[in-house]
Amino acid sequence: MTRKNAFLSFCCAALMTFGNAGAAFAGEPLPVEEPSLLERYTSSAQDLILKGFELIGINYRFGGTNPDTGLDCSGFVQVVFKDAMGILLPRSAREQSEVGAVVDRHELKAGDLVFFNTMRRAFSHVGIYLGDNRFMHAPRTGAEVRIEDMRQSYWLQRYNGARRLLTRE
Repeated sequence: MTRKNAFLSFCCAALMTFGNAGAAFAGEPLPVEEPSLLERYTSSAQDLILKGFELIGINYRFGGTNPDTGLDCSGFVQVVFKDAMGILLPRSAREQSEVGAVVDRHELKAGDLVFFNTMRRAFSHVGIYLGDNRFMHAPRTGAEVRIEDMRQSYWLQRYNGARRLLTRE
């Protein structure tokens, strides 16, 4: 396990364990315990998110489908869904946009695929929605797999829609 993957595993475990780390001081009533970040997700979504976190920092490579040599956006999504869920997705973002159920932007849930027009054509880019308007993706040549905010004007202007592949538990 690389140093980065060990750190990500530690962070994920800490999020699950210490989701409500603000324990009450002596004499104060304990607050109602809220679920941690990962506890808010279904176990299927947790598996996807954790697999995606393992790939943060992997270099972008056009046409890439192997984390050892680099991933493009649809290659990243393919690897995450295959390794975490055993789901084999089509190769391109456009083809992936035709799988699963259409989801309204206001109904997005962790694990949904989100699509963008980044190459002057619809559904030319894909990422995995995390919740709280954030998504994980392989952005472009010279960049690495990372998390971004969909409220940034760049993404707002290019949003094409979403698809849900996971059934809710």
